[in-house]
Amino acid sequence: MSEYHSSKQLRRTHKGRIIAGVCSGVGEYVGVDPNIIRIGLAIVTLFGGLGIGVYAIGWLLLPEEGKDTSIVQDLLAKQQQKSTTSPWSDDDQRPRP
Repeated sequence: MSEYHSSKQLRRTHKGRIIAGVCSGVGEYVGVDPNIIRIGLAIVTLFGGLGIGVYAIGWLLLPEEGKDTSIVQDLLAKQQQKSTTSPWSDDDQRPRP
C-alpha cells in the first residue's frame, strides 16, 4: 500500500502577507498566529534592532510560496552561471596587457 507523505515546507506565503510573507510563512509552519510572530519581532526590534535583521534574513533565505529557490539561491545560481560562461574558449588565448 502506497502512502502519501505531505511534508511541511517553510515558505514565504501569499496568504496573510503584509510585507514579504515571512511572518505568515513562519506562523503557518509552526502553527502559530502570524501576528504573534510579528509582535515578537517588533519587541526584539525595539530592544536592540535584531528583529529587522532576522526578518531580512528570512526574506532572503525563505523561498516564496510556489517556488523552489530563495532569493539568495537565485542570485548564487546567476553568479555561478556567469562565471561558468566565459567569452574565451579553451583553445583561444586570452589577450595579454
